[in-house]
Amino acid sequence: MRPLLPLTALLLASAAAQTAPALPTFEGQIIYQVMPDRFFDGDQTNNAGVDRSNLRAWHGGDLPGLTAKLPYVQKLGATALWLTPVYRQQTVNSFDTAPYHGYWPADFRDVDPHFGTLADFGKFTAAAKAAGMRVVLDQVINHYGYEAPTVRQQPAWFNGEAQCAASQNRDVDCPLSGLPDLRQSNPEVRQFLLENADFWRGQGVDAFRYDAIKHVEGPFLRDLLARDRAAGTWTLGEWYDADTGTVADWQKAGFDSLFLFSLQGAMRQSVMGSSSLTNVANVLARQDELPRPGEVALFLDNHDVPRFAQGSLFEDEGQARTRYGLRALMTLKGVPVIWQGTEIAMRGAGDPDNRRSMRFENEWTAAEREVFGAAQGAIAARKASRALSVGDQKLLPVPARLEDDLLLLTRQSGSERVLAAWHGGRERKTYSIRLTTLGLGTGTQAVTRSLYAGQDAKVSVSGGWLHLSLPGRDAAAFTLALK
Repeated sequence: MRPLLPLTALLLASAAAQTAPALPTFEGQIIYQVMPDRFFDGDQTNNAGVDRSNLRAWHGGDLPGLTAKLPYVQKLGATALWLTPVYRQQTVNSFDTAPYHGYWPADFRDVDPHFGTLADFGKFTAAAKAAGMRVVLDQVINHYGYEAPTVRQQPAWFNGEAQCAASQNRDVDCPLSGLPDLRQSNPEVRQFLLENADFWRGQGVDAFRYDAIKHVEGPFLRDLLARDRAAGTWTLGEWYDADTGTVADWQKAGFDSLFLFSLQGAMRQSVMGSSSLTNVANVLARQDELPRPGEVALFLDNHDVPRFAQGSLFEDEGQARTRYGLRALMTLKGVPVIWQGTEIAMRGAGDPDNRRSMRFENEWTAAEREVFGAAQGAIAARKASRALSVGDQKLLPVPARLEDDLLLLTRQSGSERVLAAWHGGRERKTYSIRLTTLGLGTGTQAVTRSLYAGQDAKVSVSGGWLHLSLPGRDAAAFTLALK
């Protein structure tokens, strides 16, 4: 069994640091997640084994294609791109599946020929930076691919059956989905993985998303995060199903951000489903537990979970509620992450159905264009408002009789204050609530329209009452001019 530093000890080790460099930040950024193979084919000469009719095969997307489509990402309004791994992969399929996703690496310091070359990666990062966009690269630190030559060449690098059998932490010491499990306590492995991060920093990467951190040794993570922080590299960890407490613990341990899975689950229930908005409110009510709430990654879906729109049996309903979800997401404190295709409400069940190839404007329906327009408008409003981008967040006490269908919060930066209203009711409705109930101060405000372009939502204040006119199943944001 390899030594494991418990998370509590990791927290103490981090807290003991006497001096710390300035913390990297992504607050105010909007991340667009791309799986390169499923995005856009920019070079048909690297299409060996491509079969777009098979969701488990290569589809031909590559780095030249991603570079060519940067204007599309800019048009949406995202400010950063997260790429799933582009490493050179094992050359054979496993379980009738090609390593198109990038998580079965064979060489951590080269680009898979299906994606292009290191030179293509350099062209991509240069183009992204010229467009004012940051680059987040997925880093695998837990395993190699099933058929990677290193597994045979360096057996001491991996945990075997004996280590797994003797382990007191099987999440760390045993293979994840049978993948060859790296032993980070081996000095060679530790140095190799640390230098991988240095290598990709040298290729122009601004931030790392670390895969499957639940399955990685604590002492190694401590060293890795310290090295990243010293280099000014923002770090985003994936702990599947993380709630607020888990995110808070890992922020204290050195991660800048984790994905808040509990919020994603609550939004799936309450926004895509028909459950009470108290599910979401209960998650947001724990915000004060987070050391750095503005850095937490917020998302509707990603490549590991079913598509958000898949939560409805009907395509039109899925599109309408995805529009609602995207607008709602843009009201929250944190770093929104949009998985490619969610901006048009693409559908898909579990892996690999949730990884269908991206479709672009010339292939969209009118309804998909409408969802994209809503996403684009909500992102533009967020970027134009310092309160929505980086302001403090306060959940307002909605009367109990309304809390199933109405969630209210404010975002404030300096003198700018924005009221966000989520409405889960099926039909348009007008609400009148006393200002004293909400703790919003005093004053009057003429009828004010939503900050989201094209949305028919209004707020006004008179006689000590807040009046809201909200469309059914939608989220709005309003400038609030009360004392």
